[in-house]
Amino acid sequence: MDNIVDLTIVQLREMLKKKEISSVELTRYYLDRIKRYDGEILAYLRTTEAYAMEMAREADERIGRGEDAPLLGIPMGMKDILCTKGIETTCASNILKGFVPPYDATVIRKLKEAGFVHLGRLNMDEFAMGSSTENSAFQTTKNPWDTTRIPGGSSGGSAAAVASGLCVSALGTDTGGSIRQPAALCGIVGMKPTYGRVSRYGLIAFASSLDQIGPLSRTVSDCATMLGVIAGHDPMDSTSIPEPVPDYHSFLGRDIKGLKIGIPAEYSVEGMEGDVKKACDDNLQVLKDQGATLVDVSLPHTRHAVAAYYIICTAEASSNLARYDGVKYGLREEGKDIIDMYKKTRVKGFGQEVKRRIILGTYVLSSGYYDAYYRKAGKVRTLIRRDFDEAFRSCDLIVTPVAPTTAFKAGERLEDPLTMYLSDIFTIPVNLAGLPGISIPGGFDSKGLPIGLQIIGKPLDEGRMLQAAYVFESVKKVRTIPEKYNDQ
Repeated sequence: MDNIVDLTIVQLREMLKKKEISSVELTRYYLDRIKRYDGEILAYLRTTEAYAMEMAREADERIGRGEDAPLLGIPMGMKDILCTKGIETTCASNILKGFVPPYDATVIRKLKEAGFVHLGRLNMDEFAMGSSTENSAFQTTKNPWDTTRIPGGSSGGSAAAVASGLCVSALGTDTGGSIRQPAALCGIVGMKPTYGRVSRYGLIAFASSLDQIGPLSRTVSDCATMLGVIAGHDPMDSTSIPEPVPDYHSFLGRDIKGLKIGIPAEYSVEGMEGDVKKACDDNLQVLKDQGATLVDVSLPHTRHAVAAYYIICTAEASSNLARYDGVKYGLREEGKDIIDMYKKTRVKGFGQEVKRRIILGTYVLSSGYYDAYYRKAGKVRTLIRRDFDEAFRSCDLIVTPVAPTTAFKAGERLEDPLTMYLSDIFTIPVNLAGLPGISIPGGFDSKGLPIGLQIIGKPLDEGRMLQAAYVFESVKKVRTIPEKYNDQ
């Protein structure tokens, strides 16, 4: 038998259907790997072993009855930001410790219908605020390629778990790059779908106009499978797009001859590492060799994206997080009166980065500053969107690096939040414009750390993005699991 950890969802599904392995055996295999390796990776906040084995037994029964579903019997991990009925969901925050949702997020419901097995809850930056998974209230996840370094964030737990083979695939969320950046730094595939393509119902909100749920996987094929399951209109989410979901697998295997790929001049920034620049240039040549045509495009307002993003996201965060006051959810610290209780609860419940963003957001929304900051940032957002619209008149896809550097050392940027914020400089414009983007492994730097390549598509054009990513992956064949974790 092949090494199980190397197999894709489609391959595992075939084995399950042929009864070459049972879901119980597969789930046990992954739970054993978690026990063996997660002590040094710290990707999981908690496993749900009994629940996972129960789901695996149900999957085996469904398979035995001849049922079929895209994820039937496949063990996966979940970022701890997606409400899951009956399972503690904390958003990696002390203020939600002990919160057990009474309902499932729409994506969780869809995964259950598709037959997945829930292995456990994956670590993240508290309320998805961060680029390194160092802002979790509970633990700091390590990068499987070098455990002295960060895995990226905020979906660092999801990325590290997939990269070290502690689950087949996982879900993350992407507000400013929080799927694509950790996917790049951990050497796996991560996709942010078009805003509205995947329902946000049941996602604990950070910045509602930017948040989007998406898959992290080791292959483009698995990414297509996951997206096919979670995408689609949901009447429970007013921002959900009522468009049919195509068969994403039908795009895989098509060539890219004649495809026009835009290269934005503004995406070569000061501070970009030489290895990242070289890898990006080499990877563009790979796409060109496969028949794509490279064209120069311009996105002139990109230089304002980080500033606009941190005004918009902090403003929305300050509004969304106002609900955590000790009355409705999780933690409550008693006080001499209700105001004192509010203060004590929030002081103890929120971490430093969350408090920083609430303060920033409250300031930009305050009387006299709304027009100067929030309204102006909204106008900049419109200009960024128009830049992409104009660029896509002359190309089908746009390619950029995912991050200007490879994974940095843990603790290196904790005291320098501005430098930390620049980690997402290539991904943030995609969120502001509501576009889909995918990160795929594009090689390694001189230290052996993964480098990601980002492909950006037109709205709802995830299929063509997957088509190009699949061609690139097939040619480049980048290793996605470190040798240390690639065993039976």
